[in-house]
Amino acid sequence: MDQRLERIQLPALRERVVSAQQAASWITDGMAIGLSGFTRAGDAKAVPNALVERGEKAPFRIDVYSGASLGCGIDGRFAQSGIVRKRVPYQSDSLMRASINSGEVQFVDHHLSQTAEWVRGGVTGPLDFAIIEALGISEDGLLIPTTSVGNSMVFAHHADQLIIEINTAQPMELEGIHDCYEPEALGMRQPIPLVSPRDRIGTKGIPIDPAKVKGIVWNDQPDSPSPIEPPDADTNIMAGHLLDFLRGEVQAGRLSEKLPPIQSGVGSVANAVLHGLIDSEFEGLELYSEVLQDAVFDLLDSGKASFASASAITLSADYMERIYRNFSHYRDRLVLRPQEISNHPEIIRRLGLLSINTALEFDMYGNVNSTHVAGTKMMNGIGGSGDFGRNAQLAIFVTKSTAKNGRISCVVPFASHIDHTEHDVDVLVTEYGFADIRNLAPRERAEQIIANCVHPDYRPQLQDYFNRAMAQGGHTPHILSEALSWHELYTREGTMIKKAQ
Repeated sequence: MDQRLERIQLPALRERVVSAQQAASWITDGMAIGLSGFTRAGDAKAVPNALVERGEKAPFRIDVYSGASLGCGIDGRFAQSGIVRKRVPYQSDSLMRASINSGEVQFVDHHLSQTAEWVRGGVTGPLDFAIIEALGISEDGLLIPTTSVGNSMVFAHHADQLIIEINTAQPMELEGIHDCYEPEALGMRQPIPLVSPRDRIGTKGIPIDPAKVKGIVWNDQPDSPSPIEPPDADTNIMAGHLLDFLRGEVQAGRLSEKLPPIQSGVGSVANAVLHGLIDSEFEGLELYSEVLQDAVFDLLDSGKASFASASAITLSADYMERIYRNFSHYRDRLVLRPQEISNHPEIIRRLGLLSINTALEFDMYGNVNSTHVAGTKMMNGIGGSGDFGRNAQLAIFVTKSTAKNGRISCVVPFASHIDHTEHDVDVLVTEYGFADIRNLAPRERAEQIIANCVHPDYRPQLQDYFNRAMAQGGHTPHILSEALSWHELYTREGTMIKKAQ
């Protein structure tokens, strides 16, 4: 017997093993599919690639839902082949991004905690297929996820049919770290009984209806490594500013020395700032996040962190090889959950999280843009930053003060697109300092942000705008004819720095 069949503990399902090409043939024009995968981890790989191959020969179009970004170049291949009509709710591929910004692909950008509610409530319309990567299927009918849970549970429960990709490249040591829990429908929901990052409230896998399993496909392709860049001089300075803020909160009695559970968003800057906690005095840290990146495992290795909860594990190539080779060292200190639980507003507020997310830009009043370059071009999506920013005890947004070698200021008079309003932002951090804007009126916030966060090359320019805006009056002073002039200047001249008059 093929040894791989031992991963299918329900004997009746062993007869449903098919090729990726046969499984792909079941998906036809106009269908909607839900794919496992969250930030390049645990994504279905074989069938999506077979869909691309089929689409290159005979064009068709489908709607694609996922947990978050897909790895292994799948979103890029989807975009090149033209088979995607609509993409939901997050992506991070340059080719897919170009298709979205050209209008070829319709992209629905929304909070990562919300997709499951839309599927469960019928807002998305029916899902024809769920395609889920798994370690295997247990004898009691549980589908065991791999490196992410994401939206796999709600897709498996609410799609009409299910295709399972069993990935033999994923380490079996992952079994047992998942906690799969799905809330009841809205209006009939009980409180989610989770009061600590360590709590387990669900099952070790996703309960499935065997009758819905249309086919099982073998796969042996690892996850894509995350393109995380190591900390640099600027991010080390930013980490220092964050530590100074946290020390001040402890000294003022607003935080304990243990700190509340920490959430850190996707990306190199947030990962690097989190890394700064390793050399701090803070110990016994716990994480309750949507994704566990390299810095989390450094915190666990250093003894600074004792436990981490998330929806996915997303690692760089070096860390992926090291962590999975020694995964038994970490498995008792990790749990992976559905993203509607890792990002759930009820739990985020209950746990009192300290939330760290990355901004593309923010303005002098504290409005944050996480998604749109120059207000119109989608980057990746809001992801979970809104889930955490709106509900955390402390919503912290970090970014370097400039981009494009100083030609763009990441602190502007008015954000060109607003994902997180001034009401949902507590602290802003750049390499030049931090601005604690809690309990400040708009004019007070502007003073703090200009003094502490703006690059020196842009500080006089922003101060001048603020002074002239105040002369016109208003609770939140602006010169409407100039509010977006910095972005227009960059578009016209390739820099936001105004030439001397």
